[in-house]
Amino acid sequence: MEKIKVFAPATVANVGPGFDVLGLALDGIGDELEVIKSDKGIKINPIPGFEDLPLDPKKNVIGVAIQALLDEARLSDGFEINVKKRVMPGSGLGSSASSSAAAVFAANELLGQPFSKQELVKFAMEGERCASGKAHADNVTPALLGGFTIVRSYSPLDVINVPYPKDLHVVVVHPQIEVKTSDSKRILKKDVSLETAISQWGNVAGLIAGLATENYELIGRSLEDYIVEPIRSVLIPGYDKAKKLALDNGALGCSISGSGPSIFALTKGKAIAEKIGEAFTNYYSLLEIDHKVYLSAINAEGAKVI
Repeated sequence: MEKIKVFAPATVANVGPGFDVLGLALDGIGDELEVIKSDKGIKINPIPGFEDLPLDPKKNVIGVAIQALLDEARLSDGFEINVKKRVMPGSGLGSSASSSAAAVFAANELLGQPFSKQELVKFAMEGERCASGKAHADNVTPALLGGFTIVRSYSPLDVINVPYPKDLHVVVVHPQIEVKTSDSKRILKKDVSLETAISQWGNVAGLIAGLATENYELIGRSLEDYIVEPIRSVLIPGYDKAKKLALDNGALGCSISGSGPSIFALTKGKAIAEKIGEAFTNYYSLLEIDHKVYLSAINAEGAKVI
């Protein structure tokens, strides 16, 4: 096989209380890559609509992630890459993760699958390091593996898929402003009280238990973030009212997607997600803020050949 086209989905990370450890994959939105074997190193062609993204493979997440894979495999193969970018940088929907995951998945396929999908996570993490300064895995893990995922440990890396109700849906509103991950991490407190940490741990445990047992009420009451949301929400226009609208219209819970500005709500079923999506649209139109709304089941597949 000399070339391949792949897709890796956008993601919601943190998922309420799970800062840097929880993530889920979205359906219908993600980055597409065409990757072609080459004898001229790694070459990233101009990206339509994203002319400001670097094409230098040492500065672009795609090149950095692929190079990490090649280094581990002790290979010197080259690739030419065409990108259709559908996840906006700074959206809070795992833009760099989608590109990084797609890149290592494609390269691995062309090389005969020397690594499993789980093993690809650590290479995609290097793309995240390039983008934000930190090799976090909460976005790249669901982008590669699909479903709802946990990063149980970073050292050693231990990532896990967890079961979830098949009727669980996600609605996302993305106000069209950019919040850089590096900036949104910088404003976070370095220390939290033991009391706050205990409340947060309880919610993470409750959320996982609710997912595994299909207890929607438990999922909802566990989607509370006492540490990150109170700080980051001030960067998102209309956040408090948007969250109230989601809950008033039947959301199980609502919080910030990744580092923002996107806001996500979890719902039982598609109909409620559609109702909340309409409420988000009406609200941000009233505020005269450009926005996009996405409705999605949880993507069980993750990165795939298209």
